[in-house]
Amino acid sequence: MNDSENSTSLLKDINLYVIFGITLTSILGVASIAPAFPAISRAMDVSPDQIGYIITIFTIPGIFFTPVLGVLADRFGRKRILIPSLFLFGIAGTACAFAETFEQLLIFRFLQGFGSAALGVLNVTLIGDLYEKNRRATAMGYNAGVLSVGTALYPSIGGALTVIGWNYPFFLTLLGIPVGIFAIFFLKTSRISKAGSLGFYFREIAAALKSRYILGLFTAMFLTFIILYGGYITYFVILLDERFGKSAFVIGVIVSASSIITGLVSSQLGRLTLLVKERNLVIIAAVLYLVIFLIIPSVQNIWGFVIPIILFGVAQGINIPNIMNMITGYAVKDYRAAFLSVNWVIMKLGQALGPYLLGIVYLYYGIDGTFYITALVAALFVLVAVLFIKAK
Repeated sequence: MNDSENSTSLLKDINLYVIFGITLTSILGVASIAPAFPAISRAMDVSPDQIGYIITIFTIPGIFFTPVLGVLADRFGRKRILIPSLFLFGIAGTACAFAETFEQLLIFRFLQGFGSAALGVLNVTLIGDLYEKNRRATAMGYNAGVLSVGTALYPSIGGALTVIGWNYPFFLTLLGIPVGIFAIFFLKTSRISKAGSLGFYFREIAAALKSRYILGLFTAMFLTFIILYGGYITYFVILLDERFGKSAFVIGVIVSASSIITGLVSSQLGRLTLLVKERNLVIIAAVLYLVIFLIIPSVQNIWGFVIPIILFGVAQGINIPNIMNMITGYAVKDYRAAFLSVNWVIMKLGQALGPYLLGIVYLYYGIDGTFYITALVAALFVLVAVLFIKAK
């Protein structure tokens, strides 16, 4: 089967569209409600320094419970964890729209975060279960493309709904319920082996985590999320506001443009892995990050960001889905969900630490300092990719 036939047959698989639905649901928890933060702050009389709790309380369950849910998904089956998670996400997220106090909102957000905890892991786990080799890489690329489109569109949709009322973006989370119903009837999962004791099970996971290859991939993902959430999403946005005086709308358009490029590139991952070795794609992405963040401080005109934005979209498109594909392919099916949940926690830690650490840099060295330190992180990424991510 040639590449074109492979892609066509894959796009006829209904399982893939269920996975797309899970992916689009999993990112609703932040992307669609961020534009409503100022309106929530005013409606509930909450100070700007407290409004971030809406994200923090939502993220906490993912850090602490995702590994547990991954183990349960391996032991008892993907759908037994996935379906309740989708329903809880949809119900608790919708309940947020009816919160009368900020405390109630945070309680509902915590429950929604618990529902969200397994979604980002299980969609990738299902791709690993259902597809192999180039079909897996192609499916991973398609899924990353869908994620990028959702990331680009949700803020605009959430912003438009906020015009009606601060609570309306939360109704978007109802998507989790039809996706859950659809998964009950149409998602086909293969049988999971429960052979061996839990002790044996955890020893196998621990042994895999000691692999130089896997440690390299996990480190690469951690550094990627520091770069993404620290250097790009936080301080590149601040740069556009501070130095160039751009409105929130224009900033949103710029960030969305990068996400669209990411989606286009990631959708071609299957073809790219036929032309370039997976390891080399990681190295290329790391070098691109380094170049981008060395360029940004020297840009004097807003149009000078066109090239860095395009390059960042390309780097993201070949990096994240490619690393996810490599990690997924390494994991043995019987403990794949638990294994990927470790990667998910590492991603969340990078997401949390990136803005915090660069915030300290910003305090002492200013906005340009954050980009030079991000470039240093990218240089470390290049070293990790060259020295650790070799043939397993």
